[in-house]
Amino acid sequence: MSPLRTALLQNSGHPGDPAGNLKVLDEAAASAAADGAGLLVTAEMFLTGYAIGGGGVRELAEPADGPSGRAVAEIAATHGLAILYGYPESHEGAVYNSARLVGADGAELANYRKSHLYGCFERGSFTPGEVPVVQATIGELTVGILICYDVEFPENVRAHALAGTDLLLVPTAQMHPFEFVAESVIPVRAFESQMYIAYVNRSGVEGEFDFVGLSCLAGPDGATCLRAGRGEELLLGDVAPKLLSTSRRINPYLRDRRPGLYSSLG
Repeated sequence: MSPLRTALLQNSGHPGDPAGNLKVLDEAAASAAADGAGLLVTAEMFLTGYAIGGGGVRELAEPADGPSGRAVAEIAATHGLAILYGYPESHEGAVYNSARLVGADGAELANYRKSHLYGCFERGSFTPGEVPVVQATIGELTVGILICYDVEFPENVRAHALAGTDLLLVPTAQMHPFEFVAESVIPVRAFESQMYIAYVNRSGVEGEFDFVGLSCLAGPDGATCLRAGRGEELLLGDVAPKLLSTSRRINPYLRDRRPGLYSSLG
């Protein structure tokens, strides 16, 4: 099984300017593809910026297959790599904090709606998603999606593990003073549920939000394969199926579970 070279785009972006962010995406996709990447992952609300307020969310929200979605699909097909991007999704009168995965041919592979909304801005602007596990296949890997706060609930990640997710994509907008999530929680989640996690954050200050960067790719062995600093970066690393299979053979967590003892957990 061949490794999947994965690119993590950590950037500040252009709040309220989808066209500007699409230009950033096109440039990053070209660079990542030139370095052999088969997948590019961006941050939460990449397409519009995060600090756009409830009015901005309503104004800039689009259907999954709207003009911006079609533009991302064209970028993916042009450069020949899959792209995961965050955006505000309008659907049947509701707006969701969503992440959409398109394949290297531009076809939609998956669309996930954030299920655990964080803070007053999100709870006042978005409808929570109700589908806990959304997956797709890229090459030989089963890829799953969560968004930011979702990954801080171990039940969400374990649900993906039990469903066979190999690589969990987590676009995020993690802010100060919660650096420990990127530094400690994410590698632990990867280890305890035996998967890779690509955690991709925003950087810099947007309005009242001070994003901490620190994007990472964590492996099933608990090691951090990639780690960004606080500024804008494009990181590339390999998701290795061989390491996954070896680690899962050695680590007994999933085999030693006793689900009958956990029935009281609602």
